[in-house]
Amino acid sequence: MTTYEQINYEVADGIATITLNRPERLNAFTAVMRAELVDAFDAVDADDDVRVAVVTGAGRAFCAGADLGGGADTFNAGSEHRRAAHEDLGEVDGAPRDGGGTVSLRIAASRKPVIAAINGASVGVGATMTLPMDIRLASESARFGFVFARRGIVAEAASTWFLPRVVGISQAMEWAATGRVFGAEEALRGRLVSRVVPDGELLATAREIASRCASAGTTPASSRSGRSAPAACEPSRSGGQSGSRRSAAARALLIAPSTVPMAVVTSAPSNNRNSCADSVSGSGALVSATSSVR
Repeated sequence: MTTYEQINYEVADGIATITLNRPERLNAFTAVMRAELVDAFDAVDADDDVRVAVVTGAGRAFCAGADLGGGADTFNAGSEHRRAAHEDLGEVDGAPRDGGGTVSLRIAASRKPVIAAINGASVGVGATMTLPMDIRLASESARFGFVFARRGIVAEAASTWFLPRVVGISQAMEWAATGRVFGAEEALRGRLVSRVVPDGELLATAREIASRCASAGTTPASSRSGRSAPAACEPSRSGGQSGSRRSAAARALLIAPSTVPMAVVTSAPSNNRNSCADSVSGSGALVSATSSVR
């Protein structure tokens, strides 16, 4: 089994547990973590003994967003450090690909159900990477934030495609346009998560649901083709909206790879009226979901 630097990967009883493992930095997202997460989901899909994946964070946070150790150059696509870290990602229409977007789209293409066990801070890419996951559970201490407008950057990881399909356009716009941080109970009311549980029970609850998914009679082959397991494991609080969103995305990603939307980083000054819009492009992209903040 592969040994990773910034995540842990364990398999037991048909469940792969992927743990973001930089607790001293609140599991802040890096180029190394990005590559390791993509590789871990490749491993999940390749292993027929794995029927469900659970994603969580080590320590007191799920993921506090991008690692800001690079200072002002953290989001500067022209910086030497960022170019070196993302040189393997390529470009879309001349713009460098968004690293978080490669993770989100890989999760969306996963052939197995994915459960997020969100503990503590889930901010920026720490929030957007959970959107293509099938079931999201939160601890009572969880905090969420789509904070991009406050940073003067576009919402990344194809989140303006996923978020409205999870919570509805009005709720998505409120969270994205204000960029404010909110708690687990608001996330539950807004249908971002399906349950809020005590901190000490989060991982056990996620694994209980995962175990029911794994033992529900769904074979790896049928998971790959129909992706019906998540709906059977836990009903969507949004009346099926999440399930239809996921199946449509999965079909497009799995069956027609040439039409996959590409998440792109572009620069946006903090006073730009479109600073909450995502750049999602590509031949035959699933949908354009940009909107102006007025």
